[in-house]
Amino acid sequence: MRRPSLLAGACALALAATACGGGTGEEADASAGAALRYAAVGAPAATTHDPHGRVANEADYLRFAMLYDVLTVTDDQGAVQPRLASSWEPVDGDLTRWRVTLRDDAAFSDGEPVTADDVLFSLRRIQGKGAENNGRLSMFDLESSGTTGGHELELTTRQPYAEVGLALASLTFVVPDGSEDITEPVPGSGPFVPDGGDDTTSVLNRNEAWWGEAPAYETLEITAMPDPAARAAAVASGQADVAGSVAPATAQQYADGGEVEVVTRPGGVNYPLVMDTATEPFDDPRVREAVKLALDRERLVETVFLGYGEPGADVLSPLEPFAPDTAPVDRDLDRARELLEDAGHADGVTLTLHATTSYPGMEEAAVLVSEQLSEAGIDVGIEVGPPDTYWTEVWNVEPFYLNSLGGNGFVDFSRMALLADGPINETGWNDPGWDADFAEALGTEDEAGRHALLGELQQQVADEGGYVVWGLGDGIDLTAPGVSDLPTGPGFHRLQIERAGVPG
Repeated sequence: MRRPSLLAGACALALAATACGGGTGEEADASAGAALRYAAVGAPAATTHDPHGRVANEADYLRFAMLYDVLTVTDDQGAVQPRLASSWEPVDGDLTRWRVTLRDDAAFSDGEPVTADDVLFSLRRIQGKGAENNGRLSMFDLESSGTTGGHELELTTRQPYAEVGLALASLTFVVPDGSEDITEPVPGSGPFVPDGGDDTTSVLNRNEAWWGEAPAYETLEITAMPDPAARAAAVASGQADVAGSVAPATAQQYADGGEVEVVTRPGGVNYPLVMDTATEPFDDPRVREAVKLALDRERLVETVFLGYGEPGADVLSPLEPFAPDTAPVDRDLDRARELLEDAGHADGVTLTLHATTSYPGMEEAAVLVSEQLSEAGIDVGIEVGPPDTYWTEVWNVEPFYLNSLGGNGFVDFSRMALLADGPINETGWNDPGWDADFAEALGTEDEAGRHALLGELQQQVADEGGYVVWGLGDGIDLTAPGVSDLPTGPGFHRLQIERAGVPG
């Protein structure tokens, strides 16, 4: 058997974060017994042990990021960096065959070396669960891919694809070859190993054999907590060291107190309105434009983010290096009413907007959006769904709702949600010309040329699509005094907590 026994035993409130710094000699002795307790976004009922299928909890992603290595990662600027993969290079001129070389010193927690066979198995398993994970690796032809050595693979893409390094980033959790049914943890090659827990709390211990720089703490505890107020209270009361994604009002409450530290992640929060362009009345671009023009974005940002953010221009990934530099959309109620009248809605439109309390400020945003749209003749009723069912019963189901897209990269998001056949095309965006231009961009080896094309594609979606990116807020975490170096980059980067420091 290559896997440890099923997690057993319940723990108290969980915590998590990580610390970096040498883990040998005196430094290792100093970290003996040190723990980081992390209260993370998540509903215990949605807990899973399978890193390749459907993952609804940020708490689970955090646990997987600590147990299982990935091939590449992104840094705090979104640039791709090596992890298990030390290099990735095109084999041919058309960017469809790529040689991926693995580091040769990685081993699973059972002592077995990590090989190219393990990596290829994991990639194929991820792709095989595409219906659950939003087609995560659909750009690869993995049946035509293969290993070319103990630590080398040759991957084939279905079309020219210049962003292979990014495609292999962050969620390519590597497990041992043959790990078919992952209903309990299997050996990983990450900085921690499992040591007990239940669906609410996971306890992880430092992996002393990890190839990387040892975390500066010995134990990591992660608790799934759906309520942001409860997460904040856990840190304030000393039951946790980190509370992920708390409300701006909570940050203001503790900002000057000294007993709790406020850590911001610029651009980490994006709660766009999602309009299904294939469903009435959003199938009419005039209605979509009217919704965009009817919003007072300054007031939304001021009310929802309390100064921790800025108004948006409907650009999905404004922090990307190639994102268009577009001014926020100004409110124009007269033009919004005119557009609605032109679309045959002179007497107004009645809609239902769905929201939830999964992330701080979502419900408040929905209430204010409803008030502002009513001034343009759009009557909006609000339905607030519980966090434990919202992402299965509302997201990608209802025609009008609030989503959470903080930190999503434009290329990967486009492949999943903007291509006509994307697995989560929640806005029904269907433009063959746009799809062709996206393929052209990915087939452009020159980075400057590729970025120029991607910027134009972003702008087109902002102008014509079904996303209303009314503002971009800071992600906000609370930490106990002494917690340091908590990652603040976009997306998956914030889960790489093995580089964090702990009190004492």
